[in-house]
Amino acid sequence: MNARTEPGEAEPVTPARPPIARELLLVAGLFLVYKFGRQLATGHTAEAFRNAHDVWHAERWLRLPGEGAVQSLLLHGDTLTEAANTYYAAVHFPATLAFLVWLYLRRPAHYVWARRVLAALTAAALVLHLAFPLAPPRMLAATGLVDTARVYGPSVYGPPHSDHLSNQFAAMPSLHFGWALMVAIGLIVATRSRWRWLWLLHPLLTLLVIVGTANHYWLDALVAGALLGIVLAVVRAPRRRAVNTAGRVVARSVPVPATATATATATAGERVVTRAGAGAGR
Repeated sequence: MNARTEPGEAEPVTPARPPIARELLLVAGLFLVYKFGRQLATGHTAEAFRNAHDVWHAERWLRLPGEGAVQSLLLHGDTLTEAANTYYAAVHFPATLAFLVWLYLRRPAHYVWARRVLAALTAAALVLHLAFPLAPPRMLAATGLVDTARVYGPSVYGPPHSDHLSNQFAAMPSLHFGWALMVAIGLIVATRSRWRWLWLLHPLLTLLVIVGTANHYWLDALVAGALLGIVLAVVRAPRRRAVNTAGRVVARSVPVPATATATATATAGERVVTRAGAGAGR
């Protein structure tokens, strides 16, 4: 058999989606690990505050801008402060979940990649939460920052001594920022729109919110970004397919039966002989 290039049948535009039941269990497991796994680090109050002082002084040594500069912008009006608190409380999980659902429905290959990246990033963050408990800047008197969620609302945290649903001493790294950055990167990689770079506004806004509300230090976001970079270097994004999303057929090499090739060759030979004879008779 010979082969020649001709339009063949279109390959599947996207690979088969993973079973929905399995994915729901995996995503639910990721959420539970994130939500309850951090509680393993509770009870390290003294260490968390020592680390907080170290991080605060390290930022000053590195000459990073003070978190108070961002918070002072929020405190110009109650509405802006409440909006920042609401963004912190209400956007983190829904935005990430919507991102995964959209990829599952529209970009299955990218969904598997993004889910693996988020799982690896979360696991790495939890290890660091255990190894380095850290009180957020809103708890550290030396920062002079206001706990905007407690003062203006809404707040997702209760008093640290009675809050049994979350570990408030797990500031570093910031998964709020890490997940937001991955959402932006994933959408940029998986889409073609020339406006797709605007997705970077999501992690940028998240960064300003987590710092301005005194829930995280600058270094919390920097460490999250570094961890994500390492994970992305290990878990590579899928290659773009030759068949476009509109389902158009792309020319590719397909096998052609030998009989068809022989017939075409003989026909072409007859045409050449006929033309040569006609030329000689002129």
